[in-house]
Amino acid sequence: MIDLNADLGEGFGRWELTDDERLLSVVTSANVACGFHAGDAVTMRRVCELAAERGVTIGAQVAYRDLAGFGRRAMDVPPAELAAEVAYQIGALEVFARAAGARVAYVKPHGALYNRVVHDEEQATAVIDGVLLAGPALPVLGLPGSRLLEVAGKAGLPAVMEAFADRAYTEEGTLVPRGRAGAVITDPDVVVERSLGLARLGEVVSLAGTRIEARARSLCLHGDTPGAVELAGRVRRRLEESGVRVEAFA
Repeated sequence: MIDLNADLGEGFGRWELTDDERLLSVVTSANVACGFHAGDAVTMRRVCELAAERGVTIGAQVAYRDLAGFGRRAMDVPPAELAAEVAYQIGALEVFARAAGARVAYVKPHGALYNRVVHDEEQATAVIDGVLLAGPALPVLGLPGSRLLEVAGKAGLPAVMEAFADRAYTEEGTLVPRGRAGAVITDPDVVVERSLGLARLGEVVSLAGTRIEARARSLCLHGDTPGAVELAGRVRRRLEESGVRVEAFA
């Protein structure tokens, strides 16, 4: 059993990046941009309505305040400020989720923040403080073995492990930085087979060519890659044909 999540609502004004409507027909969880790395009020509302109509679980994708850099630039944000900004993003999305008859069911950091909280306990703690400040005990989605999931567990929040079929892994089980050659897997056939290996075996081949453990309850399908909708559809069909049940974790 595995969840399929995708980053959605990553447009701004008249600019659109992801095919939200079609992806919502494939995934079981939607990581909705909350306006800091992408997204705006109209986009957030629209994606929440579409997700609710299709029974897709809504998650808040929180990020550093970095619209120009799409949330992928390293930033140093004081912990108290980061906690407040995480809570702010969750609260904004919750308004639109509730208006659509749904709710924010989990939280996932984006981009530079996601990678930072793998190792940085101070920033990870700030993110969890922000989740707690926002209200209910929301599950937190992150990389296995990360400081983020460790701190979430200590705080009593459900810690949900996530894997990436279209991203290369290091020998340590972390994601290869996007700036390095081979960091993003572009061959659709390889992505589909990696998805199956992650779902059924909990393992993946690292960039160095060795098999490493990568247990996960949720599998991320990036919506900003070329042919993302078709690829997501292929992944889901392959999983279901192989006996893997695809359903949301929250």
